[in-house]
Amino acid sequence: MKITTAFFTAGIITVLFFSQGSCSYSSEDPLGDYAGMRTISFDQEAHGDSSSSAITLNDTSTMSDYLAYAALHNPELEAAFNRWKASVERIPQAKALPDPRFSYSYYIDAVETRVGPQRHRFDLSQMFPWFGTRRLRGDIAEQEANALWASFESMKRNLFYTVKRSFYEYYYLSRALELTEENLDFLESVEKVARTGYTSGKIPYQDVIRSQLEIGKLEERLLSIKDLMIPVKAELNTALNRPSGEPLPVSSSIPGDEGIIAEDELIKQLSHNNPELKALDFQVKKEAKLLDLAHKQFYPDITLGINYIETGPALMSGTPDSGKDPVMGMFTISLPLWREKYRASVHEAQARQKSAVKTRNDRENSLIADLERALFNYRESQRKIDLYKNTLIPKARESLEVSMQAFKAGETDYLNLIDAQRTILEFELSYERALSDRALSFAHIELLAGTDSIDKNK
Repeated sequence: MKITTAFFTAGIITVLFFSQGSCSYSSEDPLGDYAGMRTISFDQEAHGDSSSSAITLNDTSTMSDYLAYAALHNPELEAAFNRWKASVERIPQAKALPDPRFSYSYYIDAVETRVGPQRHRFDLSQMFPWFGTRRLRGDIAEQEANALWASFESMKRNLFYTVKRSFYEYYYLSRALELTEENLDFLESVEKVARTGYTSGKIPYQDVIRSQLEIGKLEERLLSIKDLMIPVKAELNTALNRPSGEPLPVSSSIPGDEGIIAEDELIKQLSHNNPELKALDFQVKKEAKLLDLAHKQFYPDITLGINYIETGPALMSGTPDSGKDPVMGMFTISLPLWREKYRASVHEAQARQKSAVKTRNDRENSLIADLERALFNYRESQRKIDLYKNTLIPKARESLEVSMQAFKAGETDYLNLIDAQRTILEFELSYERALSDRALSFAHIELLAGTDSIDKNK
């Protein structure tokens, strides 16, 4: 009964009176609604829920379908998400008090006192770091979690960029294959005309040879395009976490010219929204908290506890307070004497904080330079699209039609017809390449700006 009373008293004093509050993740949530969606999606897939796998890819799939499929299936992205989840679980651990300490002592030789022999001793203690230390440790863990979330967002956007880059390249190769096949059909029909003309004596045999040579060149180009599509398809399937040889539907179009917002506004968005810079911002905040924590080393830690000694009845009957169990409060304080060590720790934290700030600034400058290059590529692609679409391709088609009529009439040689056909093919391929490059540049600008609102029409 006496032991129960002592432990109840110790529990009340140690747990309730000295408790410093709960250890919940109370900082501003950096995730928003997306975190809940991601948690549900990944967790459902981990437990075999088929709802997260409902997205399928077919001929009608849009870019949004590809991105959603990649987000739900890419293992590297899910690994980054789980790293963030693990870091969140470290926050309450960092804020928590150290475990209380309980010790039991048995006196091999009983200590005889006036009130009776002492055989058992029970000690219960709790160490408390200096005021604010636990809060700082929790803040540091929170900044680490925030940085990992920003890293997850950065990985997600890089994954989306990889999907778009492979998708647009696959689109271009598909169009190049289609255009080359069309030109091959055209040359084969011209080659028939040449053979007919040679038979009738209107066309020299060398024109027949030239047509056959040009057909051979296009057939070789077709094989090269088909071969190049294999690694591009493998890259896209890898990002989608599908077998590398899995068939991919070919999109009939890619994003058009919707325009982008002003350059100075894009730079502002990059500075505020780029997830890579956000991760570095959280790193800077973490280093600032570590500096504050280093200053706490100059202050002591405090340990509070209670001691209870079980005492037997006194040998002499009638002794006052016979068998009375002593209960003692305990107060212990650490002695932070090694000041040079603590000052060195502070200097280290200061240097790490400055390094984090400079790293963040340098990375921002590099990203702005990348943005300038991406904007140039976007404008250059747009100029090429306008040139080929409105000027060069129409003129090349007109030239080809004139050359074909002259060739059939025997008014020009086959070389002029081949040049006209080759020119329009190169212009059409360059036009499709410019379309793909413009879409890729737009995706790169989105990646750097860290937002999907760079369209001036949004």
